[in-house]
Amino acid sequence: MDVDTFLASNQGSWDRLSVLVQRAGRSVQRLSPDEIEEMVSLYERTATQLSYARTTYRDPALTATLSSLVARAGAVVYGSRPRTLRALGQFFAVTFPAAVWYSRRFILISAALLLVPAFAVGVWVGTSPRAVEATGPKAVREAYINQDFEQYYRSAPASQFASQVFTNNVQVSIYAFAAGIAFCVPTALILMFNGANIGVAGGLFASVGETAKFFGLILPHGLLELTAVIIAGAAGLRLGWTLIDPGDRPRRAALTDEGRRALAIVAGLVVVFLAAGTIEGFVTGSSLPTWARVGIGVLGEALLLTWLVVRGRAAEAKGLTGALGETA
Repeated sequence: MDVDTFLASNQGSWDRLSVLVQRAGRSVQRLSPDEIEEMVSLYERTATQLSYARTTYRDPALTATLSSLVARAGAVVYGSRPRTLRALGQFFAVTFPAAVWYSRRFILISAALLLVPAFAVGVWVGTSPRAVEATGPKAVREAYINQDFEQYYRSAPASQFASQVFTNNVQVSIYAFAAGIAFCVPTALILMFNGANIGVAGGLFASVGETAKFFGLILPHGLLELTAVIIAGAAGLRLGWTLIDPGDRPRRAALTDEGRRALAIVAGLVVVFLAAGTIEGFVTGSSLPTWARVGIGVLGEALLLTWLVVRGRAAEAKGLTGALGETA
């Protein structure tokens, strides 16, 4: 969207955040619990929009305005408020992993929709000279394998590149999630398309015996990144399936219930994408040896999966499903 549309679409939420920040002053204790939750949500959304505005519009006035608002809101949210900190801690320790664990069957389906095309296309391109030729001219393929793919991760200063990657990944996850409302089909296509693209890239490297180079560049950040995309896709699939089969609940009530859980997943994934973007910006294109770069990615993935499984199972034992506002 152009900058005028961006402003028109978001000005209302920025004004509301500014009002809440002014009312809170130096303490969120002046706000009701619902207003605190609203302010935290608006703050997170505005911080993401600031990153998007920086990389997309490069409008100094807009960037300055949003930076000021995010700074003022952040000072209130994180500066002094135990209630807010407890709420954030509760979200990441309980709500988010509970929502992910509750959706684990859809996560398996989402993973299959992304990884099966990736593997199938990768094997096809990697073993078929005709498939390789269909991907593009020889000179373009050689440049991609020998230079372009690796240089992409060094195409901008690390902090700027990490910010751009984070914004792009959040957008992809939101698309995959939101598209699920159309009875799952668009989300499934998004996952399959992204998987096929990964397969093409991997197949091109495999066709010239450079598979290790491909995985050395994709695994450091890709493990977290693809896991987050798969989870976001699962949230979209579950939302769409609720429209198809709401169970014993009225369709509107079922959609509202699943929507609260899906939003918790998408909000939590922002942190995962931030970690993946940071690794992609500062580690993937760095001069570290391949084993160290891949090791960082594996460690990050292991920590994420352990956290989600352990905390998710614990939440399930308490009867929690991860819907926003849920209490044990």
